[in-house]
Amino acid sequence: MTHGTKSPRGAESRAAATAAYPIPDDLVIVLFGATGDLARRKLLPGLFRLTQAGLAPERFRIIGAGRRELSDQDFRRLARDSIDESGHQADGGSWERFEASLRFAGIGAGFEGLRRVVEGSRSELDGDPGLLHYLAVPPSAAAGIVTDLVEVGLADGARLILEKPFGTDLASARRLNAAVLSVFDESQVFRIDHYLGREAVQNLLAIRFANGMFEPVWNRDHIDHVQIDVPETLSIGTRAGFYEGTGAFRDMIVTHLFQVLGFVAMEPPTALTPKVLMAERAKVFDSMRALKTSDLVRGQYLGYRDEEGVAPDSDTETFVAVRAYVDNWRWAGVPLYLRTGKRLAESRHLLTIAFNEPPRRMFPLDCRHVAESFGFDHLTFELGDPASISASFLAKVPGPALNLGEAHMKFSYASSFGGPAQALDPYERLIHDVMVDDRTLFTNSEAIERLWEISQPALDEPPPLKAYAPGSTGPSEMDDLIAPRGWHVPRDHI
Repeated sequence: MTHGTKSPRGAESRAAATAAYPIPDDLVIVLFGATGDLARRKLLPGLFRLTQAGLAPERFRIIGAGRRELSDQDFRRLARDSIDESGHQADGGSWERFEASLRFAGIGAGFEGLRRVVEGSRSELDGDPGLLHYLAVPPSAAAGIVTDLVEVGLADGARLILEKPFGTDLASARRLNAAVLSVFDESQVFRIDHYLGREAVQNLLAIRFANGMFEPVWNRDHIDHVQIDVPETLSIGTRAGFYEGTGAFRDMIVTHLFQVLGFVAMEPPTALTPKVLMAERAKVFDSMRALKTSDLVRGQYLGYRDEEGVAPDSDTETFVAVRAYVDNWRWAGVPLYLRTGKRLAESRHLLTIAFNEPPRRMFPLDCRHVAESFGFDHLTFELGDPASISASFLAKVPGPALNLGEAHMKFSYASSFGGPAQALDPYERLIHDVMVDDRTLFTNSEAIERLWEISQPALDEPPPLKAYAPGSTGPSEMDDLIAPRGWHVPRDHI
């Protein structure tokens, strides 16, 4: 990959930031959905942080675009509020520079006003600044925006960021890709998945390919199964409009967790370059077996249908567990289990590699129950913040008898490499990647369509919903999916 590992915090570290990361060329950024939830929570604070850290272009403009009309000053107040709410310090010099870059264009009556604001901004920057459109809008609105950009001449030479989900099934994904690629070349399109911007997800590459102890055993001869668990304690909140048309499977599995699976299961790349890494992940997706109804457990938490905006007979799942297979030489026969849901007992982001168990006949009979209760030797990646990696294994308990006990070794980003302050937020990292035209952590249209192709049989014939209590680990039917194995409960990995 093209980046270093440090992201300094504060104006005094601008020189260090410049040395660690490339600085983008001059740029005009059009942010569609600029008054929406994602822009307020992540995008505007993230763009400000890049400015503050010295990682924004030397000269830039950010144009908010939305259906309702706002003045430039109203948009600047909205941006300041979002930055304050995010907890970032809007210090004098960085804020003044960022504030001066902000413009707004209402598009409720058409894109002519946006065209004028873009042209004015480009002329203010002189030279030939690049143009970047960020579509922080539902996938149903993306194709229409692309068409409107063409009509007013704002598509030529521009880059385009699309937010997930990239369609809602195979047919819609193909329509969206066709609409986008009729205007933009694949090299101009960045399908952003903030999960891949996490340091811990990228660290999978380092752990696997930079260490001789892991890659030789990273295969079906030594690994029994893999689990990727993303439980959430939160409900859907105010997102019923989005969630009712999406659900846990489309929202999390087809996008985030399948992408993580690509990093877990990929073959060693010949180089850490965007083209090679994207190709190796695509090979994983090509090798995945199509999902069947029996490969899924769908659940809905009790009380979901009482949430505001939810249909009283809603069939939307708030929980899903999936059993997947990658049918290639490395992974044939190894099940990969993915699980995610709302209103569960804990919020975690876990990847667990469960190794095959050796025979333990040589240990005393009274030690066997310890091994059986402990389960598989495993390596666990906490992909959330603070990220960590822990190895869990059996060791001798001190004393005269040869008794076994559970032991752990743990690495944590919180206490290593200068702590979490050295890392960019996932959105900051990925937006900067787009600015410098680095496609390492992005996915092309063929891979997206392949993931929907794998998923389509289960979407066509989904299993029935199973109710589960809020605060639980999910519906009990998930245990049948993984049997005779067992789920690694998140708290077991602490």
